[in-house]
Amino acid sequence: MALLERPDRPRLAYNMREGGGPALVFLPGYASDMAGSKALALDEWAARTGRAMLRFDYSGCGESEGQFEDGTLGLWRDDALAVIDAVTNGPLVLVGSSMGGWIGLLVAEARPERVAAFVGIAAAPDFTDWGFSQEDKMKLLGEGRLERPSEYGAPLVTTRGFWQSGEGLRMLHREIAIDCPVRLLHGQRDPDVPWHHSTHVAGKLRSANVQTILVKDGDHRLSRPQDLELLLATVASLPV
Repeated sequence: MALLERPDRPRLAYNMREGGGPALVFLPGYASDMAGSKALALDEWAARTGRAMLRFDYSGCGESEGQFEDGTLGLWRDDALAVIDAVTNGPLVLVGSSMGGWIGLLVAEARPERVAAFVGIAAAPDFTDWGFSQEDKMKLLGEGRLERPSEYGAPLVTTRGFWQSGEGLRMLHREIAIDCPVRLLHGQRDPDVPWHHSTHVAGKLRSANVQTILVKDGDHRLSRPQDLELLLATVASLPV
């Protein structure tokens, strides 16, 4: 692990595996990090196949410096751009999980000359809009903080800053200006991001090379052995 020094922001923890391109970049989901099962499965595959791969933690997450509740979608997008620009060269394949799918789409629009392909795993653009009830939104605005139970561990905390940042970066009201090949994987038993969001995202993408792959018995994480095999096969089959 290494740390990316930044004079005005927390240092970012990352792991850069050298190899051939296009380099893989894994973008974790909300409150997740670079040590999750999907990130590690991709890293092991990259090692076996001689591919370069970047894993990293957003500020306030995992091994990176900073406080989680100081993070916003915009700041974490900027974290992703900072580490990508600092430690990678040439074409990239972005792999984004849940919120990381939203950040990955934003990165792909910001660096169109570098992103050769995008893979979303239960990609969740605009979840600050459709993922919160009106009551939740009013509580965020009024109290500045919302805790919701999570089946994956401790309650998930959302701040007013994160929610407002996400609302300012919504994508689904317009064409998503991405022209590279896109693959969207989604479990149809996902309780957090309904699978039809991936078909909606597919329709908004400008690229004509888009495939949505649904896993009928898959959950949100898509981390079972067969799910990981599907992810690796999908990455391996990209026309890049």
